[in-house]
Amino acid sequence: MPAVRGYEAEPCHSITGEVGTGYRDALTDLAPGLVLAVDGPPAVDWETVAAGIRDALAARGIAAKQIDTREHFAPWPDILARTGSAVLADDPDFAPLSRAGLADFFTGLPEPGAAADAADDAVTVVLGPGAALVPYDRLWYADLPKRYAEAGITGGSGRNLGQPAGTGAGTTRRLFYIDWPVLDRHRDALLPDVDLWLDVQDPQAPAWLDGTGLRGALADLARRPFRTRPTFNTTSWGGHWAQEQLGFNREAANTALGYELIAPESGILVGRPEGPRVEIPLQALVALHPEEVLGEPVHAMFGTSFPIRFDYLDTVGGGNLSVHCHPQSDYMRGVFGWPYTQHETYYMMLGGAGSQVFLGLREDADLAAFRREADRAVQEGVPFDIERYVQTFPADRHQLFLIPGGTPHGSGAGNVVLEISATPYLYSLRFYDWLRRDREGRQRPVHVGHAFENLDPARSGEAVARDLVQQPRTLRSGEGWREDVIGRLPEMFFEVRRLELAPDAVVDDDTDHRFHVVNVVAGDGILLETSGGHRRVLAYAETLTVPAAVGAYRVRTLGAGPVRYVKALVR
Repeated sequence: MPAVRGYEAEPCHSITGEVGTGYRDALTDLAPGLVLAVDGPPAVDWETVAAGIRDALAARGIAAKQIDTREHFAPWPDILARTGSAVLADDPDFAPLSRAGLADFFTGLPEPGAAADAADDAVTVVLGPGAALVPYDRLWYADLPKRYAEAGITGGSGRNLGQPAGTGAGTTRRLFYIDWPVLDRHRDALLPDVDLWLDVQDPQAPAWLDGTGLRGALADLARRPFRTRPTFNTTSWGGHWAQEQLGFNREAANTALGYELIAPESGILVGRPEGPRVEIPLQALVALHPEEVLGEPVHAMFGTSFPIRFDYLDTVGGGNLSVHCHPQSDYMRGVFGWPYTQHETYYMMLGGAGSQVFLGLREDADLAAFRREADRAVQEGVPFDIERYVQTFPADRHQLFLIPGGTPHGSGAGNVVLEISATPYLYSLRFYDWLRRDREGRQRPVHVGHAFENLDPARSGEAVARDLVQQPRTLRSGEGWREDVIGRLPEMFFEVRRLELAPDAVVDDDTDHRFHVVNVVAGDGILLETSGGHRRVLAYAETLTVPAAVGAYRVRTLGAGPVRYVKALVR
């Protein structure tokens, strides 16, 4: 049996293809007269990439004529008009998901043939966002994980797609709801044709896979269990559990938000653990292999959207989360543009003595008074007692709380919550945030209008405990193990189960044409073995995706004690 190990912060997956490094070895097949398109997101350090390609070509005695697509962006007012929406036009925090194409951001890109005709004695390098919109002979994609773009925007140095200098700061509103959807669709459409995938987290010495190696790696990952690379972000309410127990981001102020598996942002590391290695977006895997990853029935329901996420809310040594709700289904579709809504669950990994979870309305809640007090808190900075309107429950370890759209909720201080939820993750509609301030001293955004538009008054009184704080129901059991359903509602498309294993227990399972996501919530860990011969160790607090194509698999307990792990799947 494999040895027990601790939490792995940078899980890496071996592949048959070779990961290369540097520009010189990447461009050995380029010759004068060819057009090389190097596409990628705006957060890439394009100046360094351009210099690296130019210098590498010069070392081979080949000249480079470079065309920067950013010089061909449409005027910023035109981009705003082309990509804007009358819905939520004046909302400072939210926008409908953009349906624009990347071509809508440009004017006057080089005409077909013009670039090549101008440089018969050189390699013409068209680089920047949208480079693939120009006719090309070779296509590279220079990728930078989304966490870099978000850090740039929140830190004040980043700008939005097509935004020139001197037009103000970039906004997360445009980044999340306009830039990323446009860029994701563009990238996914290019995947079958990419000749080289560049990971430019180190733009001076990028790691890369050729197109055949990229697609081979993704085809392999679609049929074996994999972990996405976790990240932890800092917020005003954040705690320190992940720093103290997992060894993650010890230098950060806190580890509030732990993104274990959030498809729009998560990446998968492939190559050698010690390097070189390349990070590939999870969404690229799903785009190329939706049925293998999701399963045919899930693909039919959700297209290429991976519909379940796992993340941590760490308030150990921190504060209460805001009390908020998520959109109801019709509002999510009609206003925000998502085809399915942000149903959530809270699984209590840890709950301190006296800690609590806010969930559902009190039976006697006066909603008009609730609205008045929420408005006054925003407009006048007057605090109020949220518990006059919202119930609280003890944050008992290993309890699951179900949180359908429209239900007011929030984790209290002193908890570690494993959120097992639908993938939409950017729509926390706040009723009250304890008058907290951001780094600039401004009150954090509170969305009273959206929140009350979506508040479900039926989630109140005794119905909350009955429907949303469920007790385990045993599905099946065997020698030394038991599988329970711990959370299921008709209106939620996924369910959560928990398996409890004694030492040395072995459990046989099967995806049955629907992917599974598992996380070890107690004990040392498990060994998961597939019928195809893949073996994966999963330690405490780690999350593993089991693609639908895996089919039959077996789980064994690791370590000397019992183990618990949760499993989520689309019903």
